[in-house]
Amino acid sequence: MKKDIHPNYREVVFWDLTSDEKFLSRSCVDTKETIVFEDGKEYPVCKVEVSSKSHPFYTGKNVLLDTTGRVDKFNKRYGKK
Repeated sequence: MKKDIHPNYREVVFWDLTSDEKFLSRSCVDTKETIVFEDGKEYPVCKVEVSSKSHPFYTGKNVLLDTTGRVDKFNKRYGKK
């Protein structure tokens, strides 16, 4: 294997800022910040806005869109003349 061409693959804490949930995973993400995790060890931290703890698809809090209104609006604008 060639040296110095592979990224640094290490354990990283991902911090979901929306739900304030933290989870440990492995990643190549380059971060400058560190955090002390639940196990007492210090890890690099990557702050994210959305994760599986806060995304509507995974939490079951999906918002249904008014598709009929959108279709009618489209037909009014671009429908047959």
